[in-house]
Amino acid sequence: MRILVIHGPNLNLTGTREPGIYGARTLEDINREIVARGAALGCTVTCFQSNHEGAIIDRIHQAREDADAIVINAGAYTHYSYAIADALAAVALPCIEVHLSNIFKREDFRHQSTLSPVCDGMICGLGPQGYSLAVEALAHKNA
Repeated sequence: MRILVIHGPNLNLTGTREPGIYGARTLEDINREIVARGAALGCTVTCFQSNHEGAIIDRIHQAREDADAIVINAGAYTHYSYAIADALAAVALPCIEVHLSNIFKREDFRHQSTLSPVCDGMICGLGPQGYSLAVEALAHKNA
């Protein structure tokens, strides 16, 4: 199984940006862990990060050719990007939404997700482990 992990805006600053909320591990560290977990499950994991909505949409479209499933943390785009939600719906791949923090314990605007209706599940509040759990869930779903 080929799994695409998409990290949205500001996640490139993980490890230095508000470590009390997002943790101290860098995105590179997290990506290494996700790739290793995928390999242990017999999956190929590719990680992508962009601060640009259009680039994220383009990568989702490309996933039709090179991925069997998607894990996405769209960052702030989660709460208002109908375009990313439409792209996920259009490619119709299994998808799990992930958030490092518990979005329901934060500001009110973060309680809404435009992505949840087009995703198979959501993992939030478990820090970087949420990504590995999403990869594991997708690997077992496909087994």
